[in-house]
Amino acid sequence: MSKDSRLILVGQIGGGFGVRGEVRVTAFTADPLALTAYGPLLRADGTVALTLTSTRPDKNGVVGRAKEVATKEQADALRGLKLYVPRDRFPEPEEDEFYLADLIGLEVRDIAGAVMGSVKSVQNFGADDMLEIAPATGGPTWYLPFTKEATPELRLSEGWLTAVPPTEVGEREPD
Repeated sequence: MSKDSRLILVGQIGGGFGVRGEVRVTAFTADPLALTAYGPLLRADGTVALTLTSTRPDKNGVVGRAKEVATKEQADALRGLKLYVPRDRFPEPEEDEFYLADLIGLEVRDIAGAVMGSVKSVQNFGADDMLEIAPATGGPTWYLPFTKEATPELRLSEGWLTAVPPTEVGEREPD
């Protein structure tokens, strides 16, 4: 899959709304109504899941009509389905801005420039965004906070970032 056709998670179906086949979608986008502008929303395998034809704001996203859903039962059957959009459907970010998804695949280097691994995913467990790092030598992945302290240098156009891993548990800084 090319870098620009990667799928970005934008929402999740919450189930039916009302009795006329409307569907409730929790939006993971800054502007929930943008879900309609992205075109067909896809399943994780890239097949079309939902084509929103009209939407209105709801407390956690949108409620709307979809070409693929005619009844409340059909909408309820889709509850929990994650919805994706190919990266290339998003507008290009402004200068000095980027999408978190663009960090996936970047080479991770230490302060001296040695390759430590690559960014496998970007997660958020409720506080800061965390980069999941796949070590170059194999073995289990590890997490790095996506903060200025832990990732002081980001060279997106060159395909790498600098990481300052947290000190190992039990290690102490010299006095």
